[in-house]
Amino acid sequence: MQRIQLGCELCDGHKISFLQHCNAEQIAMVNEAKTCSQYKKGQHIFYEGSLPLGIYCVSSGVIKLVRTNNDGKEQILRFSQAGDLLGFRALIADEPLIATAICVEDTVACFIPKKVFIELIDTVPAIGKELLKAICHDLGVVEERVQSLAQKSVRERLAETLLFLHATFNMNGTGSEDIIHISLPREDIANIVGTATETVIRLLSEFKQDKLIEFEAKKIKLLNKEKLYKISRASV
Repeated sequence: MQRIQLGCELCDGHKISFLQHCNAEQIAMVNEAKTCSQYKKGQHIFYEGSLPLGIYCVSSGVIKLVRTNNDGKEQILRFSQAGDLLGFRALIADEPLIATAICVEDTVACFIPKKVFIELIDTVPAIGKELLKAICHDLGVVEERVQSLAQKSVRERLAETLLFLHATFNMNGTGSEDIIHISLPREDIANIVGTATETVIRLLSEFKQDKLIEFEAKKIKLLNKEKLYKISRASV
């Protein structure tokens, strides 16, 4: 981790973050209170079970939020990218953090102390509404994931996961729009699907043979999204 200077007006994620609801004086308050850091791929930003002293705003990069079971196996809950806030649910609920934040690629994130963030929520109603919307969205995603794990086969869940990763990391026309623009190890993909790494490797090979996907370097290109969608919905 390396401390850096980064003004909110220069942040890659400022246009889609909560700061769009703040006036110049409030942004200046955040600028004065926050600390920004640059993290390398694989570094941890915070740990599961810690008490939140503030929130993190992602300026650039990708972060995975994971929980670890008693056997040391990770479960990926979700990913965060530029403009996302981390730790606000635990902060507002006054509870320990439920996940560990690990950088999937080099990342810049800014820490905003609890006192400043709570003051913004109290004085800017639009921020509270945005946070409520984010929490409701995350709850819906969790409900869908529980249903998927309970009702769908591994093959269906893998197809669903590939479509999810494509929707999450598609770079809006930068390069091929059919490529999942992030390189995840097979272990992480298996983690999301909820199966063994060997099973994911085998099924990806089958998807390739069926001309549903192909590999470009370390990334996956979707050749037939419509067929993958049908596979993902086969049990519904």
